[in-house]
Amino acid sequence: MTTYRSAMGKSVDMASLHQRNEKVRAVGNVKNLNARGDTIDAFGRIVQPVTEKVNKAYSKTVGNRSANPTKPQPQIQADVLKTEVPELLPEELELEESLEDDLEIEKIKQEELQKATKKK
Repeated sequence: MTTYRSAMGKSVDMASLHQRNEKVRAVGNVKNLNARGDTIDAFGRIVQPVTEKVNKAYSKTVGNRSANPTKPQPQIQADVLKTEVPELLPEELELEESLEDDLEIEKIKQEELQKATKKK
């Protein structure tokens, strides 16, 4: 969108205005919508996103089933969960242990510094 000039002569950037307020409850005669078009409840939480509404309307108009959007198959997600994390090499384990030691040392230093500032 472009920048518009108001009747008072001020510049208004409609794109940034829309983007800042897209999660705000819409003003008008349609209840339970935010400015983006999502259906929201009384507390402003999204109940049904606008993309879901658009997909549902599109699937009603298009007769071809392959053109309709579908949800990802659960098998794909299960395959991702089955992948095993490789074990760490001895050097990597040693590095992790030294990192933990360094963090513990920093914590002790911080406590000592706090004690010293309290005494003053």
